[in-house]
This record gives sequence, structure tokens and C-alpha cells, in this order.
Amino acid sequence: MGRASTKENKSVYQVKREELGLTREKAADVLPGMSPDRIEKIENGKTHVHPEDILLMAEGYNAPGLNNWYCSHECPIGQKYVPELDMKDLSQIVLEMLASMNSLKRDQERLIDISADGEIGNDELEDFIRIQNNLRRMAMTVDTLQFWSEEMLSSGRIDKDAYEALKAQM
Repeated sequence: MGRASTKENKSVYQVKREELGLTREKAADVLPGMSPDRIEKIENGKTHVHPEDILLMAEGYNAPGLNNWYCSHECPIGQKYVPELDMKDLSQIVLEMLASMNSLKRDQERLIDISADGEIGNDELEDFIRIQNNLRRMAMTVDTLQFWSEEMLSSGRIDKDAYEALKAQM
């Protein structure tokens, strides 16, 4: 039987496992090929965690958010290119998406003007950067919607079989 942890600075992986009420031994049962010893080393930062480990934990713990956390915090490439996503309500995501789309609609003609000659002049740079920032916000909102969907599917709030069947038809 595993002991309850008293460590104050727990890793996100340990917190998720403990939220599920799993000992490391029980976690190894839901993480095929991962030993309790490996789980302990990952949780305590004593070994380099591999993307395959994270995929396994995200699936086994039914916690897709671990993928984003790993990419935005531990992966050197992800730290540069993958923002950490926050779980939001669907209504907030939709409102942010609509605001981004409205901004993009306003920026559309200016972007055409800027890119028409294939160069970006100093007098166009400020508008170009503003448009890039608007596009980045829109991309993050799209990613947040995807994250929300994955969380809803993993929690059973969206019927996974119906979702997959409809997705395959499209």
C-alpha cells in the first residue's frame, strides 16, 4: 500500500494522480508499461519525462490538459511556440472567437494592402504587427476550443462515440 504524500511542491503529474485517488502502484495499472518507480521519478523530477509518458498519463488519467501543460512548460520547442491554455466556459470561448473574427474582418483590407507588393514597409509595420497579434489571439481561441472539447469528451460530457462518428462523416 502506498503512503500519502506530504510534499508541498508537487508536480502537476503527482497532483493529477492524487486527484484520482491513485497510488503509484494503482497508477501503473492504468499506465501500461510504466512502473511505479518510473512514475515516482517523473513526479519528483528525477528523470527526464518523455512525450510518450505524457501521452500515456493524459490518456490513463483521462486528463488531456497534461499534454498542453507539458508542451508549454517542459518541451523546449513548446515553451517557445505553445501557449499554456486555460480552461474556460464555452460561452466565453465563443465570445472571444466572435471578437477575434470581427477584428480580423476589419483588418482584412489592410492586410491585403500591406501584402500586395510582397514587402512590408516601415509605414506598414505597426499595422502588420497589430494584425499578427489579432491572429495569434484567434489561434489561441481556436486552441482553447479544442482543449475544451477534449476535456468534455474525456469527462463524458460529450458523447465520444457520437462525436467520433459525426467527425468521421465530415
